[in-house]
Amino acid sequence: MSRNILLISGDGIGPEITVETRKVLDVVDRRFNLGLAFDEALMGGAAIDASGGPLPEETLAKARVCDAILFAAIGGPKWDKLDRAIRPEKGLLKLRSELDLFGNLRPAILYPQLADASSLKPEIVAGLNILIVRELTGGIYFGEPRGIRTLENGEREGFNTDKYRESEVRRVGKLAFELARKRGRKVCSVDKSNVLESTILWREVMEEVAKDYPDVELTHMYVDNASMQLVRAPKQFDVIVTGNLFGDILSDEAAMLTGSIGMLPSASLNSSGCGMYEPCHGSAPDIAGQGKANPLAMILSAAMMLRYSLNAPEAADAIEAAVGAVLEQGLRTPDIHTAGTQLVNTAQMGAAVAAALSV
Repeated sequence: MSRNILLISGDGIGPEITVETRKVLDVVDRRFNLGLAFDEALMGGAAIDASGGPLPEETLAKARVCDAILFAAIGGPKWDKLDRAIRPEKGLLKLRSELDLFGNLRPAILYPQLADASSLKPEIVAGLNILIVRELTGGIYFGEPRGIRTLENGEREGFNTDKYRESEVRRVGKLAFELARKRGRKVCSVDKSNVLESTILWREVMEEVAKDYPDVELTHMYVDNASMQLVRAPKQFDVIVTGNLFGDILSDEAAMLTGSIGMLPSASLNSSGCGMYEPCHGSAPDIAGQGKANPLAMILSAAMMLRYSLNAPEAADAIEAAVGAVLEQGLRTPDIHTAGTQLVNTAQMGAAVAAALSV
């Protein structure tokens, strides 16, 4: 039985890291006889240039029927002055919404070889293993009404709406608790319920969900305190569950604990298990085409894809072990390069992971 993967390389460094990830998947496909089949589609700036919109109907149609989507990155200064309705990011938001990819999993795992690359002291981050579960299809990024309007006095005002339905909170809460059962059995729900009514409801629903998981400890933390605790004592966390905006910010903060955002993969899942997998970094147009991009976050995203959507956990383990082996060899792209390690380019890093898988 074939497993159908839709590749969306996007913009900036996207095509470079997609090429390296495909090399790794080809090796793991042969090694484990996975039957991987690949198709490609456009989204973001590349799609705007080709068709005038950030998410062509052809791409959406392919996304609806594939087993998993592997996506790199979109956006860049070239498209920043376009009308907001057709900017590259709108394509990504629409795809998430259309496929109902409500649960975003962002692991922040520190490979021991990268302890010196973290912005914190090694003793603070050694052994770090956090999973951030971010609600992805609700909250202020999707809430209506929104816009920019002119008041009676002529002054302009921007406005957005932050809102969550009980059902949206409940399903992402259930996902977080289920994942915590497979880890350290601790969930920290992050909100701002001392100020925002939408997160008062969030906290109440999380308390209700927790009753179905008596074996998992639930704690609560305001987002400002959580952001501080992530850099003060990050290993106190196991699973963090939070809304769209807070999750966006906290996961990027957690990425730097691991040495580089270039190391952070992610999965976005719907209720049927179909998912889109992507590195947490952006398109980095300033280094595109220079061989400086770190492909490891996308390669690790491919491992998550194998584990969560394609039911191939042994293949996922093999990729993660290969990444660890390459780091143990001392190979580093510029974002994680430190004294005493060997600087390599994007293609060399991808080739090294593929070679480690072949052993």
